[in-house]
Amino acid sequence: MDSVAFDFSPFWISLKVATTAIFFTFFLGITSAYSLLEYQGKWKTLFDGIFLAPLVLPPTVVGFLLLQLFGQYGWVGKFLQLFHLNIIFTWYAGVVASIVVTFPLMYKTAQSAFEQVDGNLLRAAKTLGASEFRVFYQIALPLAFPGILAGTMLSFARGLGEFGATLMLAGNIPKQTTTIPIAIYAAVESGSTQEAWLWTAIILSMSFSAIAIAHFWSNKRERGRERGNRKKDKGTNSIANPQSPITNHPTPITDEGLFIDIYKQLPEFDLQIALHCVDQSIGILGASGTGKSMLLRCIAGMENPSSGRIVIDGKVLFDSAKAINLPSRDRNIGFLFQNYALFPHLTVAQNIAFGLPKDLPRSEVRQKVAEQLQSIELQSFGDRYPHQLSGGQQQRVALARALVSQPDILLLDEPFSALDTHLRNQIERELISVLSTYKGITLFVTHNIDEAYRICQNLLILDRGKVMSYGEKSTVLEHPANVETARLTGCKNFSRIEVDAIAPDRIEALDWECKLQVNYSNVKPLTHIGIRAHEIVFLEHESENDSPNILPCWLVRTTETPHRMTLYIKLKTPPSHDWDYHLQAEVFKEKWLVLKQYSQPFQVYLDPNHLFLV
Repeated sequence: MDSVAFDFSPFWISLKVATTAIFFTFFLGITSAYSLLEYQGKWKTLFDGIFLAPLVLPPTVVGFLLLQLFGQYGWVGKFLQLFHLNIIFTWYAGVVASIVVTFPLMYKTAQSAFEQVDGNLLRAAKTLGASEFRVFYQIALPLAFPGILAGTMLSFARGLGEFGATLMLAGNIPKQTTTIPIAIYAAVESGSTQEAWLWTAIILSMSFSAIAIAHFWSNKRERGRERGNRKKDKGTNSIANPQSPITNHPTPITDEGLFIDIYKQLPEFDLQIALHCVDQSIGILGASGTGKSMLLRCIAGMENPSSGRIVIDGKVLFDSAKAINLPSRDRNIGFLFQNYALFPHLTVAQNIAFGLPKDLPRSEVRQKVAEQLQSIELQSFGDRYPHQLSGGQQQRVALARALVSQPDILLLDEPFSALDTHLRNQIERELISVLSTYKGITLFVTHNIDEAYRICQNLLILDRGKVMSYGEKSTVLEHPANVETARLTGCKNFSRIEVDAIAPDRIEALDWECKLQVNYSNVKPLTHIGIRAHEIVFLEHESENDSPNILPCWLVRTTETPHRMTLYIKLKTPPSHDWDYHLQAEVFKEKWLVLKQYSQPFQVYLDPNHLFLV
């Protein structure tokens, strides 16, 4: 083969076609992938089918369809003729063919990359006031970029190797439309094996180079992050640090507090909440899957109720009757997710600043960020990244980010659920400290009654989407409105009752097989009596008091925690087996060391002040 006369035009044509095509494929692919990321409508399967069809169809079939579309009798071809344009058998036709065959690869790769981004990060950005476009280019795109880059390079390599559709649409015109794959085909047909091998080596080199660039870039980013970790982590240490529920469509009569009257149909039950609260901090308790987190998501605009309204301090967030549904970015909501949802590619200072208005002067942004860092005692941590912080520090940053824009309401969705006991206690103290200066309403979702009691002033009890009880925390615990409330707030001892018609302050506890004196009567029908395990009193000496509330009991079995003993006891008669007990009592181990020296039966006192009827 004469090297002087060798025609390198296929190389430049292939490079020009593939580069131009990937420019359009990149934007079309990531736009389509992101637009359909959260779309779950009935057309999703159809869109996916159309977008991915060129990936599974034979290239010649794709080329034939394009020829029918862009030819002189095709509707696109006829449209172009109005402007005296024709792309058939030009290098532009190669670009069109390359776009069509590379788009599915770019679309699918970008879709997978976006799906790997934690959805809570996108939702957090929206609650901080970010528009859809800002969420896309500042959060989703940077985090999905390694995957998108890999898809871009793979699509580029695919575009370089496109043959069938290009040959059908652009033809084989020397120095105009002959790409490398077509040149290889022509060389093999003419018997020029050496030329075919040369072009094969060139296209393999170009393809491998594109893949290598993507791999190198991803590794470079990872190595840079690891170097930053080592540098920043050097010397890094953690800083230790009543109202009844409304049930019939409440109508706001003031501009204060949170008004909720919503209905949402769920697979297992219906969420139906009617509530008006003006209290500063509210702990929301309930079993798993009972609607606690869904309530927060409806308030934040992440989920839409089927009907109803949500109003905060006179500002209507949602009203199905008036077709009002403010997006998350316009609700002025602070949301603390279980995993904190800090943006991993932004520094601590950038995370906090994200919630501030974009038109705020830089000097004011720096001042507000500095104030927040000082309030959470992380003044020197502004240039660090979330993965360089301890769990407690991450939570403080997430709180600072949520509070920097002074939201009307702060929503905390089980922020301690993934922490060990020591870190949980530390972060709980820090959370109480931060919330002490917050003037808005706080809703705190948790499974732990002790956490809710320490952090919040009031308790809201949910059971299968319904409000069981709401009021001041001591009132809810000491005088539960129903059995469900008592059970969800940790009570383990219940019995069905019969009330003495002659003496209303005397009842018979059917399941405990005893009669008891109670301190109050109630006009509503009563069905159960209960007492909390830690309020059962063991008498150290046999009492001569004839009170019906002092009863002999036998120990059935015990279980222990580091500081307490749980005693399973049967009243009045000895047990017949390990599960034959009436009550669970809890005592400190010091008390147990004394108590176990006594002979059985023990004497227990069920204080009428601690017995409750529901």
